[in-house]
Amino acid sequence: MINNIKVELVYGLPQQQTLLSLEVPEGNTVEQVIVNSKIKDKYTDIDLTVNKVGIWNKTCKLQDIVKDGDRIEIYRPLIADPKEVRKRRAEKAIEEGRADKVTGGRPNPRKK
Repeated sequence: MINNIKVELVYGLPQQQTLLSLEVPEGNTVEQVIVNSKIKDKYTDIDLTVNKVGIWNKTCKLQDIVKDGDRIEIYRPLIADPKEVRKRRAEKAIEEGRADKVTGGRPNPRKK
């Protein structure tokens, strides 16, 4: 006899998020849960060959077995490289005088 377990499946866009509470057979893989949930019918941009997946903010493989209480997350590709965004923000802070040109930290108000 196969027992059912409870899991959550999450996918979010900037303006719309979906959280599904599902009861699935014990021993299901991450991929089986996603496919059987039919979330790909609602979000046609989900491509499991492209989108990374995770359980509780930790990336995992589609073949990983889910456990009771797991929160499966489907991640979207990044729009911008986080390192490049931080670099541009730091350069702007230096230009505006909000950061020290040498150290990149906040300017010392006593230093003139």
